[in-house]
Amino acid sequence: MAVSFMLRRLVLAAAAGILANTAHPAMAQEASLLTYKGEDRQEKLVAAAKKEGTFTWYTSFAERDIPQLIGPFEKKYGIKVRVWRAGTDKVLQRTLMEANGKRYDVDAIHISAPEMEALQREKIFQPVESPHLKDLSPGAVPKHKEWVSTLLTVFVQAYNTNLVRKEDLPKSYEDLLNPKWKGKLGIEAEDFDWFAAVVTGMGEQKGVKLFRDIVATNGISVRKGHTLLTNMIGAGEVPLGLTVYNYMPETAKKKGAPIEWFAIEPAIARVNGIGIARRAPHPNAAALFYDYMLSPEGQKAMTAMDYVPINTTVESPVKGLKIKQIDPAVSLDQMEKWSKLYDDVILKRGGK
Repeated sequence: MAVSFMLRRLVLAAAAGILANTAHPAMAQEASLLTYKGEDRQEKLVAAAKKEGTFTWYTSFAERDIPQLIGPFEKKYGIKVRVWRAGTDKVLQRTLMEANGKRYDVDAIHISAPEMEALQREKIFQPVESPHLKDLSPGAVPKHKEWVSTLLTVFVQAYNTNLVRKEDLPKSYEDLLNPKWKGKLGIEAEDFDWFAAVVTGMGEQKGVKLFRDIVATNGISVRKGHTLLTNMIGAGEVPLGLTVYNYMPETAKKKGAPIEWFAIEPAIARVNGIGIARRAPHPNAAALFYDYMLSPEGQKAMTAMDYVPINTTVESPVKGLKIKQIDPAVSLDQMEKWSKLYDDVILKRGGK
């Protein structure tokens, strides 16, 4: 999730409730199935979904992975998924603008959790009572149940195996003060929420001072984009990267790059989530897909692509790793504070 300046403004505006009056009553439809808890829920939902035959999904899910995710669903139920894919900022913007214009095309939305929370506050979503909620990890289901976590994107550290020995890897962030790391550290340009989670875990004052000292002592080069940072680690231009998504080094390694990942625990994780639009024209088909995304079947499809599952019954590719999830509500409410602090501590003093 790249947090552009426009996105920050949109999210903050949504959090303040000043973008649009989007609180519209639900349409006359069979949306009651979304909160139905009867034993025949699945049977009724499948029948209603097949009657609708299709739904529209707005998502920031990686484009290359979408066919592997929706293909089994479409084949199993005969329901067509119409996908509009863009970055989180564009999905957020389009959803809010369409709601403001009373245009109701979207059925389901899947983007990063802070933006999902912003949309919830604008009353974009409706509650869903999926039978799979009970199997999700702690914190995956907000109290309002108007969106739910689907997967984790875990930040790990990665290093070039030709330039850094495994036995020399830092075991804590304090270890990065060692002069041996001078000129060797890199970070992604917009990971302020990772920074906030790490720093608050240490104690804000202590954590901010530590990173100021690391930058002053050894420098941290700033790269825009996690793919770029991963590629530069593999190329040796950044010997040690601090904020790489867990699946990226594995992908690069399969292509022959001299790269490995490790984690200074607890590893920090961003959450993505899914919600059903309050005025969805195809709520049941969307709800069936919602269930599929949370089910072992859908979660296994995602883990096959190296995503980290939220369903505790599915084995994780980072099994055994201690993980701290970024709280989406806190990230949303404190976005301006932490993005400015990240700019001041890391970006303005870091180099390329």
